[in-house]
Amino acid sequence: MGDVLRQLVIVLCLVLVAASTLPVLAGIYQYLLLPLHGVRNHWKDCAPYLPRVVVVVPAWNEGAVLEPSLERLMHLEYPPDRLRVFVVDDASTDDTPDVTREMARRYPGRIRHLRRDQGGQGKAHTLNHGITAALADDWMQALLVMDADVVYRPDSLRRMTRHLADERIGAVTGYIKEGSGRPGTVARFIGFEYITAQAAARRAQNVLGAMACLAGGAQLHSRANLEAVGGGIDTTTLAEDTFTTFLTQLDGRRVVFDPTAVVLAEEPESVRALWKQRLRWARGNVQITSHFRRLWFRPSRDHRLGSLSFGLIWFSVYLLPVAAVAAAAGLLTLQAIDAVAAATVFRSLWWVTALGYVYVTILSLVLDPDTARRTWLQAVLFPGVGALLVMAAAWAPWLWQEWIPDLLGTELGAGTRTALTWVMYAWPLLAMALAWVARWLEGAVRWRLPSVAMLYVVGFGPLLCAITLDAYVKEWRGASRAWDKTEKTGRVVG
Repeated sequence: MGDVLRQLVIVLCLVLVAASTLPVLAGIYQYLLLPLHGVRNHWKDCAPYLPRVVVVVPAWNEGAVLEPSLERLMHLEYPPDRLRVFVVDDASTDDTPDVTREMARRYPGRIRHLRRDQGGQGKAHTLNHGITAALADDWMQALLVMDADVVYRPDSLRRMTRHLADERIGAVTGYIKEGSGRPGTVARFIGFEYITAQAAARRAQNVLGAMACLAGGAQLHSRANLEAVGGGIDTTTLAEDTFTTFLTQLDGRRVVFDPTAVVLAEEPESVRALWKQRLRWARGNVQITSHFRRLWFRPSRDHRLGSLSFGLIWFSVYLLPVAAVAAAAGLLTLQAIDAVAAATVFRSLWWVTALGYVYVTILSLVLDPDTARRTWLQAVLFPGVGALLVMAAAWAPWLWQEWIPDLLGTELGAGTRTALTWVMYAWPLLAMALAWVARWLEGAVRWRLPSVAMLYVVGFGPLLCAITLDAYVKEWRGASRAWDKTEKTGRVVG
């Protein structure tokens, strides 16, 4: 290889590795914004406001979870004569209709059963059935979209409606927390992830004035906003909540997050169930990114979605698998050309990653101490045991080069050292590959322990990267966009 070509390849490798740090830097940036939420928030513009609210609950075979959710709605700290619930039964084949009718009998005039004869078209179609009914008369002033399994804390709706006292606000979302009584490993990982993706990220987005997504189980719209975005929910994507969030802001109204409006939800308890849920979400984000491609990095006076900050935050999540591939490709290629330079770049990359990991983890646990008590282990192991070992190798190479061999009373041969180096440099790719193995294990082995152990090794973050990569492939292949709901069993404890 000629000197000029060699230098060009080295520069390209450096660019790839540097680009792979952008998601980490974007995460740090969001967390640096959190203190500003104390002064840049919407609370100062809130006022006591109790509009007439219609709650739309889409329900397909939700008999196991529906009654407690409706019961809690009926006991919210909200005037009973200003709250109505429309349960939209999507041609359920279980006891959902019976449960709904019994609840309607128990609370006459407050709960209404709407039956769709043709089901299976997806959540957006089901929601639109209820929204159309809610808009049919002038009674409704605000509309709350929720999931059939979530449980609202008594003051949550009142905390959300106070924002709508400001006519500039089109929609409000609350803080979805994992609320199972005895969550398993996967649910505990999700519990910690929700701190980072909601309690932290959405606070930062409040500061920026641009919201990525209204939580599907807690989105409150003013009537004016619903009518302005077309009187219904988009049915062309798998991310109808994100689509509506974008439309609201593009039309000049703000979307805000209230971290004190807490809603408890049941989350998947297995890798395969999580994969199914997050694949739908990730494919929806691919569709949203493409549909709104003309707004990215194009600042506007009417909204902040086109700002540089919001674009970096959005794409830092959207392109996480690309960043993993870039890091591995850059390091492996550099190792083949200049092993000394590769070692230096490797240490720099993982030092940045380690700083981001420590900072984000500690601050996340401080943000929600209640969840932290249940998920501290998953928080520490979020990047995976494998990534933590790679970080340790970057921080202190003497650990695996000298200390561990001395402890074991052996020496690492040159071939073993080289193999370990290649494994460490390729770890981001290997972790995503092993995430697929964890999913396969869960389906192939009835005993769940092997897949759970694999999840701790791989890490929850790399698992989400693998799912996003799967979403890229399925969208590229034009796979079916059927809405595949997550099964719930009623484990939420309010």
